[in-house]
Amino acid sequence: MFEVKIFTLYPDLYPGPLMTGIYKKALESKIWDLKVINIRDYAADKHSSVDDTPFGGGSGMVLRPDVVASALDKNLQSNETTIYLSPKGKQFNQEVAKKLSKQKKLNLLCGHFEGIDQRLLETRNIQEYSIGDFVLSGGESAAFVMLDAIIRLLPGVLGNEKSIEEESFENGLLEYPQYTKPQIWEEKTVPDVLLSGDHAKIKDWRLSQSEAITRDRRPDLWQ
Repeated sequence: MFEVKIFTLYPDLYPGPLMTGIYKKALESKIWDLKVINIRDYAADKHSSVDDTPFGGGSGMVLRPDVVASALDKNLQSNETTIYLSPKGKQFNQEVAKKLSKQKKLNLLCGHFEGIDQRLLETRNIQEYSIGDFVLSGGESAAFVMLDAIIRLLPGVLGNEKSIEEESFENGLLEYPQYTKPQIWEEKTVPDVLLSGDHAKIKDWRLSQSEAITRDRRPDLWQ
């Protein structure tokens, strides 16, 4: 079983979209499991304070290392992978998703405000990952994205696991265009090659389409 723990200030957001469709079935089939930890439960004062002003000045607040460390230390065992969702983290991509999907346990730490005290990240050997070059109000949205990418790779989650092999990024290219019925829609037709029954030609066409789309839309991937 793939076990996930999410550390958050907003536990009511979960399981949310993770309790729908294939993920709900996989959860019920015990392919994966989710535990949500409310960081506020580990605050030491009566006001459940989890943040404070940053040393050196600056706008916003920073999550306190003592509170977050208490939440982590009381719920994790040694050598478990913990990821902090951060815009200054390494890029999360399909290769990382595949790597993480092969683990047994994964812990996601959702930040808020101006982030988390750096000392916590260093003393708890926390990895930092970003889902893109933009800033969110908190790590919860990023955690949903990351789990969506990872859980669908677990054996038994997708009905047709061969479909993963032809998705975008699996061979370094973006996916080719897809078509279905009706054959003619708003005067647009399906490409003739897809109706030919010639699987070799179809394969070549799809590859050429993937290459053209990647060159045009993601020159960084093409390079």
